[in-house]
Amino acid sequence: MSIHTFYCPDMDAPGQCSPSATKPHLVRGALLHAKLPVVIHRPTPVTDADFELAHNAEFVADILSLRQPNGFGTKSAQVASTLPYTTGAMLSAAYAALFGSTIGYPTAALCSGFHHAGYDFAGGFCTFNGLMVTAMRLLTVRPGPFTGPTVERVAIIDADYHYGNGTDDIIDRCWENLLAARLGPDAPPTALPIFHYTFGAHFTTPRDASAYLKAMRDLERKLASFKPDIVLYQAGADAHRDDPLGGVLSTEEMFERDRILFSITKKLGIPVAWNLAGGYQEEADGSIPKVIEIHLNTFRAALAAYGETP
Repeated sequence: MSIHTFYCPDMDAPGQCSPSATKPHLVRGALLHAKLPVVIHRPTPVTDADFELAHNAEFVADILSLRQPNGFGTKSAQVASTLPYTTGAMLSAAYAALFGSTIGYPTAALCSGFHHAGYDFAGGFCTFNGLMVTAMRLLTVRPGPFTGPTVERVAIIDADYHYGNGTDDIIDRCWENLLAARLGPDAPPTALPIFHYTFGAHFTTPRDASAYLKAMRDLERKLASFKPDIVLYQAGADAHRDDPLGGVLSTEEMFERDRILFSITKKLGIPVAWNLAGGYQEEADGSIPKVIEIHLNTFRAALAAYGETP
């Protein structure tokens, strides 16, 4: 089994205040150095119209034209240039999991910085919400480079340490438009086709570790009931108990967190695409080897759960 993984140098923005901006190429290099069975693909960038599925059009234009600060609090042309590719990596991974040559097997996007971006605001190192752009793109038919049928339901499982406030904001403010686009403007009220569970809303200290892992196991029942066509998974490294901006799980528990999630998606037959999300353990020289190792362990957990050749 090889894990199809989406990365290109256009996703990197060195010199920002968060290591997440330079993490994509570091994780790619570590994957290859560790000789893990991955196949690296260049993602297809998303369009402005794709961003506007989940964000206010004026907000999108202001960010991309540098009239409004990005999630790092700057007006960096370099950051703006990465945005179609980081969200594109998430969407490309989702399409590969759903419609690619290894349908039903996990795929990875070496990107971060999504869940604090709301309908018309950026923050917390997040500029556009690639989780919600991906979900909305999968749920609606639009012309563009991404091809494939729409899906009926999407689950977003956010295991980053922090609460996914931006994701909830977009769901709260866009779901009526989404349902109208899918079912027509006169359609009766119906259930929202997005299930969102954000661990950061519930678990904050190492005392919560057992409850955290129980909640991850309990997702099997919830996902079996919801029946999503795909799971979008944020495998944040900042849930590690030594992270300066996080702190719940040990290294072994982080691996178990991911293994449980992948075991659930395999058992239920649900495709899953994941991204890196947060992680902030820095050494004195600015390097992040502990964060990189946590991300490699997510790949190892996927291989442990899906350890047969498709």
